[in-house]
Amino acid sequence: MKLAILSRNSKLYSTRRLVEAARERGHSVRVLDPLRCYMRIASHGFAMHYMGKPIAGYAAVIPRIGASVTRYGTAVLRQFELMGSFSPNPSDAILRARDKLRAHQLLAAQGIGLPITVFGDNPDDTTDLLSMLGPPPHVIKLNEGAQGAGVMLTEKPSASRSVVEALRGLYANFVVQEFIGEAEGADLRCFVVGGRVIASMRRQAPEGDFRSNLHRGGTAEAAPATEQERAVAVRAAQVLGLGVAGVDLIRSHRGPLVLEVNSTPGLEGIEAVCGVDVAGAIVDHLADGAACSA
Repeated sequence: MKLAILSRNSKLYSTRRLVEAARERGHSVRVLDPLRCYMRIASHGFAMHYMGKPIAGYAAVIPRIGASVTRYGTAVLRQFELMGSFSPNPSDAILRARDKLRAHQLLAAQGIGLPITVFGDNPDDTTDLLSMLGPPPHVIKLNEGAQGAGVMLTEKPSASRSVVEALRGLYANFVVQEFIGEAEGADLRCFVVGGRVIASMRRQAPEGDFRSNLHRGGTAEAAPATEQERAVAVRAAQVLGLGVAGVDLIRSHRGPLVLEVNSTPGLEGIEAVCGVDVAGAIVDHLADGAACSA
């Protein structure tokens, strides 16, 4: 199989592992910087060039598109799709997952548990908006943040109002959520590939913080997900249309709640902690999908 990996940095752990896994299975693989891909769009056909040369004939594409290049990266991925390439995470699915507000609306519409979330635009409505959520603590999240960036905890109504007003002054898009105190700064990352959870780990926030992201100094340990948690994680990925996803759950008194569905989950932490060949599972899923779509 001729395989492309869309990644801005071929030296990143996740990209290197996917290349290794693909080559171990006898596939031809090439890493392409999506920002160096450029497209010709016409009613009679689609074409793409990379660094001055035409590229075509890729049976499958693995998108490793960072949040900062979402718009252009998904356009490149869509071009590949229109040229006949299979992707486990289609361009539209990535866009759904990257938009936290849209993702939460879609998940809630399917009855998937998540922290109560509010969203509004007019500053005159801030007080009533926060009253719809309930008393603090509140978690305020930038709509397109990643790896714990742009996530704030406020413990007083006045602090919530101040942060909301400041973000509106910066024309930022954000949501406000209830804080789940019983989780005690921990969440569960479930790694979903092809409709099943292949690995899961419990992440714990460092002392003095509530964000459990490993990039923020959190710690992790392998932790089995319950049957209910696995079902929620798989369903969340399916609702957004993702074949590969990192689904972050939080354990609450009312059951597992989805915090986020990551369309480009990192492999380093989950492989190191769980000892699972996640990259190999992704490549195997990709090969199966490409064969079925051929």
